[in-house]
Amino acid sequence: MVFDVCGKIAGHAWRRQPPGPAELAFEQFPDPLSPKPGERAERREQLDALSVAIGELTERQREVFVAIALNEIPIDVLAVQLATNRNAIYKNLFDARRNLRARMAAAGHPVGEED
Repeated sequence: MVFDVCGKIAGHAWRRQPPGPAELAFEQFPDPLSPKPGERAERREQLDALSVAIGELTERQREVFVAIALNEIPIDVLAVQLATNRNAIYKNLFDARRNLRARMAAAGHPVGEED
């Protein structure tokens, strides 16, 4: 009964004063997928902390991490470029990730353990 009354009132208001084209413009509706202002600030803090943590890695760890994780260079190619083997690259990458996780957790931004 209450829903019927609400529906009739809404229909009546719609017939008396329908929304204009400006009120129905999709550009005015918020994007449900866009991050909220608080999420943007938190993401910025996380990226700043990650940037500091990457800067604190050893030169070789930073070189390997940036090449593989950020620039998506295959491990075999990187091994040839750095005149080393896959195992050494894996070890540097493992150490870099472990150090980054520890530094991010210390900065208040814990990261999952999945690799």
